[in-house]
Amino acid sequence: MVEHISLLSRRAFLAAAGIGLWSLPARAGAERQPRVVSLDYGLASTLLSLGLTPVGIAGVADWGKWVVEPPLPPEVADVGDAVMVNLEALTALSPTLILSTPYLDGLTPVLEKIAPVLRLSVYDASGGAVLPKAEEATRVLGDHLGRRAEADAFLLGADRHFQRCRDTVRAAGAPSVALISFLDARHARVYTAPGLFDDTLARIGMRNAWPRPGQYWGFETISIEALAEIDAPDAHLIAFEPLPREVLPTLRQSPIWTSLSFVRDGRFAVLPETLMFGMVNEAMRFAGQMADYVGRV
Repeated sequence: MVEHISLLSRRAFLAAAGIGLWSLPARAGAERQPRVVSLDYGLASTLLSLGLTPVGIAGVADWGKWVVEPPLPPEVADVGDAVMVNLEALTALSPTLILSTPYLDGLTPVLEKIAPVLRLSVYDASGGAVLPKAEEATRVLGDHLGRRAEADAFLLGADRHFQRCRDTVRAAGAPSVALISFLDARHARVYTAPGLFDDTLARIGMRNAWPRPGQYWGFETISIEALAEIDAPDAHLIAFEPLPREVLPTLRQSPIWTSLSFVRDGRFAVLPETLMFGMVNEAMRFAGQMADYVGRV
């Protein structure tokens, strides 16, 4: 109990000092820490927020393109693409635990020959709200690693972050928003319910303007023409980087694009990249982006 109170007090101090929004400091005695490899970005960023740096992850090169925050420590090794893991590189790291997801179940028999596998499910066919499942996966991960106090402190900090965003949204009188990633100048992913973005909008008091649900990953692939189905009169359209280079120049010449009300009336914006298939850290980054946006418009 004494240790638990001490950890929370330290977390409260760091929060008050504006330090460590995304992660707790790593524990001393790194040589005694588990050697964890994560094949999922959301689980890897959660590890960092529990004060544990993974020895390896899948897709190091694209961390700055999709996850961004928290920053990935330079010592983290790359084990290749998540669905085509470099087994030689993975074995060389001598992991004591590999983090995986249902999406990678086909790899499990091979991975289990290298190290025990912890499979945590956030996106799966069972459906349901994603953000609560991400919060529960964080607690399970904390329990498994003996870091439940760190997990609880991290989730408490996340709740406070969401509340601050909600206060900003309420003060701004936020509009409804439709959220997309362009695939090319004719197609986009629109983010739907259920999904991490949709859940986070609800958590901070905003409404998703897209009118129908999608699959359990939280998106639907649509044509640009389908954006006309957004009928909320005050809706804003938000696109996330990265954008294919040709998209905006092509769309500026498109009668369909320029006739959309949110484009015609200046209610379209492009925001920095945020991982749409992440966990709590990614929800926090997205919530902050939304609060900042509505505070400016």
